[in-house]
This record gives sequence, structure tokens and C-alpha cells, in this order.
Amino acid sequence: GAWACFDEFNRIDLEVLSVVAQQIQTIQRAVAQHLKNFVFEGTELKLDSSCSMFITMNPGYAGRAELPDNLQVLFRTVAMMVPDYAMIAEISLYSMGFIEAPNLSAKIVATYRLCSEQLSSQHHYDYGMRAVKSVLTAAGQLKLKYPEEREEVVVLRSISDVNLPKFLSHDLPLFHGIISDLFPGVLLPELDRSTLQTALVAGIEKAGLQAVPWFMQKIIQIYDMMCVRHGFMVVGDTLG
Repeated sequence: GAWACFDEFNRIDLEVLSVVAQQIQTIQRAVAQHLKNFVFEGTELKLDSSCSMFITMNPGYAGRAELPDNLQVLFRTVAMMVPDYAMIAEISLYSMGFIEAPNLSAKIVATYRLCSEQLSSQHHYDYGMRAVKSVLTAAGQLKLKYPEEREEVVVLRSISDVNLPKFLSHDLPLFHGIISDLFPGVLLPELDRSTLQTALVAGIEKAGLQAVPWFMQKIIQIYDMMCVRHGFMVVGDTLG
């Protein structure tokens, strides 16, 4: 009776898709015939007629295959549209207690739009809904921690904390220019990280390393990423 949703389905090789089409057709035919048991890949299985399959795909993208005709006919097409990032961000900010949600949500979306236009193209740069969601998550956590702080400062802090660690050095001046235009006159106060920094220094010295500011900053950036993302990768050369 399980419902299965196969994401990015057309990234599978064409040869495999043809085999999958035959398997899905076997299941759908058994459901249509109201069978209690059916033979699947040589094995007799019990069938719950409430089972169903769904697929998502991005047609026309690089690395994607076109679905074969015998697979397309097994599914009913539902067209999707690009979500309204500003509206999603606005509602999320309102739910977190932000009063200036309309203005701040527009600035978050504008930041990523300008970054996509002005910054270099890198495989690990992402300006989509995942990036917006990470900023919103960070903003919500900061709002709880610093409820009396100005909302512009909170959102600017979240944008900086989420994005600075992933940008290459030659893109940093461009990014700073973008956020200074969108948040004119907003200065970020230094956060009190004394407890974390004390523990870092102790750990670094125990490992026989030097607690230089640049090294400390990178570790703190990784900590910030752990707080707002489900998972992340450290890419590039060692100490790069």
C-alpha cells in the first residue's frame, strides 16, 4: 500500500528507464485487474490496490534523459511552476515573528538574484529555494536568540553567515557590495562567541596546531553551517 515518489526520475539512464517502465506496467496492470497476488520479476507478491507511484523530473536540463514513450503513458502529467520566493519568505518571516517581513523578504530574494547575475559561476553556488530556506532558518534562530535586535540586522546576519563560507575570494567584494546596497548603513555587531572560541583554542592547541584568526574563522563558519543545514560538504584544497 506504499506510495512512492521518485525524484529527478529522468536522471536515470535510458536503458534502466525502459526496464522500470515494464516493472511499473506490471504493477499497474495487476491493480487494474483487482488481483490479490501477482508475479513481479519472477516472485509472487501480495498486492495492496492502494499502492501508487509518482515521479518528478526537470525536462531539458543537462544530464537528463527524455522519458521513453512506454513510460510516459503510465503517468498523468502535472505541470509545475516556479514558486514565488518572496511570498514564501514573507510568510515564513511573519511566522517567526518578524514585523518587517515584506521588505526583508524582498531583500533576501534580491540578494540571490543579484548574486546569480554578478558572481562567478561555480558548481557549489546555489541561489534557489534551498538557499532561501537556509537564510530563513538562520534568521529564525537569530530572532529567538536576539529578540531585541533590529530585524534588518538579524536578516543581514543570516544572509552573511549562510553565504560567506561558500564564496570564493574574488567573489567576496562583489557580495559585500550587493548587501551594502540592499542594507545601506546597517552594521553587524560582533557576536559573543567567547565560550566557543575558548574551546576552539584549547582543541587546536591540543592537536599541536596554531589558533590563527583565519583558521578560527573557518571553523566557526562550519559550525554556523551545521546549525542551519541538514548536511554540507567541505570542498577545495586543504587550507584553501
